[in-house]
Amino acid sequence: MTVKPSASDSLRIEDVPDPVPAAHEMLVNGLAIGVCGTDREIAGGEYGYAPPGRDRLVLGHESLGRVQSAPADSGFNAGDLVVGVVRRPDPVPCGACARGEFDMCRNGRYTERGIKEIDGYGSEQWCVEIDYAVRVDPALEDVGMLMEPTTIVAKAWEQVRRVGERAYFEPQRVLVTGAGPIGLLAALLSVQQGFETHVLDRVTDGPKPGIVEALGATYHHDDIDAVAEKLQPDVVLEATGAGPVVFGAIAGTGSYGIVCLTGVSPAGRHLRIDAGAVNRELVLENDAVVGSVNANLRHYRQAADALARADRDWLARLITRRVPLQHAEQAFAAQRDDVKVVVTLDA
Repeated sequence: MTVKPSASDSLRIEDVPDPVPAAHEMLVNGLAIGVCGTDREIAGGEYGYAPPGRDRLVLGHESLGRVQSAPADSGFNAGDLVVGVVRRPDPVPCGACARGEFDMCRNGRYTERGIKEIDGYGSEQWCVEIDYAVRVDPALEDVGMLMEPTTIVAKAWEQVRRVGERAYFEPQRVLVTGAGPIGLLAALLSVQQGFETHVLDRVTDGPKPGIVEALGATYHHDDIDAVAEKLQPDVVLEATGAGPVVFGAIAGTGSYGIVCLTGVSPAGRHLRIDAGAVNRELVLENDAVVGSVNANLRHYRQAADALARADRDWLARLITRRVPLQHAEQAFAAQRDDVKVVVTLDA
């Protein structure tokens, strides 16, 4: 599944040379990939970078595959379910990358599978370095492609804890804004930590309310200001990127509240805000707002643990469509009740 970055309508299925693993790599039979907003942006020509010297990029970063062969001393065996890590540290490296925190790269010279200068996992076979592969519980064969989006919220929760622990920190009530895959997985990790969990989304029907309720969380569809004023959440995980929701969340936390932003807002949209009031709220309430994106190996392992503990039937409800590779373009056309759309790679 390839695209020509910066060119719209360039998605196509094509034959590429069979992958040949290097000494430090394993050969993997692809099972499925998840499709997210980043993939759609790349397919739409808005983002993405092909490998050096080429004009096309193999898409797919939310991977799941089964090991066909692995080096004898790798710790992996044929038949293992694995996902491949997305980001690789920059070659300099910066201080963060040198310490394994490549999700926090300071100079922007990182690369990413299926996004930035390295082919992705959207093919029937792929190779991955043994140091950038993570084993998946065998019971997750149908849903293991949810690993990568779970790493995003695992990191977000880690950031929340680190900020909160600057002082006494015992959150009780959590609000997640947005009931897409990131929001629902953020709510899953919230429930797993024992927090009173609320999810806000604008839809009133379709699968999302039922998925939230099955998790044991509370679903809301009212205006962010009304919901936040009522709940006064200790923590907000923001997964919409919508300006009014972002600022409504910032204004609506309880004292010493933390807002973690994971949704990326589109540029060029303007919103009138009272900057003085926002500043006053943040300072006088000891509030904090932090952005979070991507994940490193630690977060992949946290995500693997979280998914292994989750109810498999609940995870399966997040996947609302499965599209075979030969019809992959259908996965990029959003449908009304989509939550997570998956492209299957195995025949």
